[in-house]
Amino acid sequence: MKDKFYFDDIGLTFDDVLIVPNYSEVVPAQVSTETFLTKDIRLHIPLMSAAMDTVTDANMAIAIAQLGGIGVIHRNLTPTKQAEEVRKVKRFENIIIETPITIDYSQNIENVRVLMRQGRISGIPVVDGEKKLMGIITKRDLEFYDEKKAKNIPVHEVMTPREKLVVYEVENPQQVDLNRAGEIMRKNRVEKLPLVNKKNILVGLITLKDITRIVEHTYATKDEGGRLRVAAAVGTGEAELERVSKLVEAGVDIIVVDTAHGHSRKVIDMVKMVKKQFPSQNVIAGNIATAEAAKALIDAGADAVKVGIGPGSICTTRVVAGVGVPQISAILDVASVTRSARIPLIADGGIKFSGDIAKALAAGADVVMIGNLLAGTTESPGEFVIYKGRRYKSYRGMGSLGAMVEGSKSRYFQDEYEPEKLVPEGIEGRVPYKGDAKDVVYQLIGGLRSAMGYCGCATIAEFQTKTRFVRISSASLRESHPHDVIITKEAPNYMVEEKEE
Repeated sequence: MKDKFYFDDIGLTFDDVLIVPNYSEVVPAQVSTETFLTKDIRLHIPLMSAAMDTVTDANMAIAIAQLGGIGVIHRNLTPTKQAEEVRKVKRFENIIIETPITIDYSQNIENVRVLMRQGRISGIPVVDGEKKLMGIITKRDLEFYDEKKAKNIPVHEVMTPREKLVVYEVENPQQVDLNRAGEIMRKNRVEKLPLVNKKNILVGLITLKDITRIVEHTYATKDEGGRLRVAAAVGTGEAELERVSKLVEAGVDIIVVDTAHGHSRKVIDMVKMVKKQFPSQNVIAGNIATAEAAKALIDAGADAVKVGIGPGSICTTRVVAGVGVPQISAILDVASVTRSARIPLIADGGIKFSGDIAKALAAGADVVMIGNLLAGTTESPGEFVIYKGRRYKSYRGMGSLGAMVEGSKSRYFQDEYEPEKLVPEGIEGRVPYKGDAKDVVYQLIGGLRSAMGYCGCATIAEFQTKTRFVRISSASLRESHPHDVIITKEAPNYMVEEKEE
């Protein structure tokens, strides 16, 4: 009978444990929340936004990457559309415009107005037939000329000529020193900085608006070319290789083989196929809940594994299928393999408070995937809903009937089922609107910093190895939450659960 049980002890999740405080000389402001997502990719904060169609599209992926994490574009999209979402992220902070819109100096200013409207831009470099920079023309230059006479006024009569321009001389746009470029623009009070080579040929353009945006997000997750990093979810099978190919072509940084059961032949084969066809591509695989599953995926070539069978707030796998492992126990078990293999572990699901992020990392996770806590933000693709005078956003599991009908049924290995035969493993609901993602993430990381300070850990690596847990009773859990008081003003990091009347 004892052999029938996987663990010798009871399975534990976040509400079953607390982290024991240690002697500390570390204050929260001093800790480093940097971590590795794969051996090649480092994050400033240990957060990923979930690959869900009410959580992560390009808007969320951009927001999370700017804050130092990374987003996973969901796969309830055609391969072409998903690849376009990836491109949106990759283009967003690519501040060096290597092929800027230009106009020939012999054209008239009516053509300039058309280009500005079409491209939604306020300034255009003027070039000759050899692409040599002749000047620049802006909306401000056009304000002094009558539109009716625009056809008769050549660009070279209106533009600021080359000899009056401030430029940055460089042979390769990728060699631009952005700090120096910013200094040049601010010193000379110019909003656009043309990049030219020694022959005065235009090789790129930088705008002050983009430079300013970069300064605001010092810790953004970026690739070697200065572009925001992004991941994208894929399914299994050879047909999905077309999706992978389009995503790689679009510049995706990580392929996430995303299924409900990662310890399966289909997932293992998919990891092998992706690594064979795209050897340099980072691949994350999941979801799993055991050490054996982690070993199988690592042997297949996975660069990181994702842990979580049924802990999500919108997931019903554990009651529909009766299958799963409580999340803390699952993380501890999988970490016994990933730590020795030096493969990062991503804890996916069950996070309700910032303290749960701390517990997941203390148990051995390197990164935590968030769905529910981000679903109510401005950047999520979920629809706004007004209910009883309060604003909400729609939130559904990828195992919900609606999501499965729209494409996610393969995640649950129900590809061949007709809609009326689908067996959902998730629900559809709503979550309170919370404002911008940056404010939510600030509170989540603030809570993690506090935890690390309480435990005397300056890094996540220390936090994983120097912390201990204490199991708690149901009475201890009640004591952990606000009690014996009526809350009259909610804190930004503690939301009171609403009870349906």
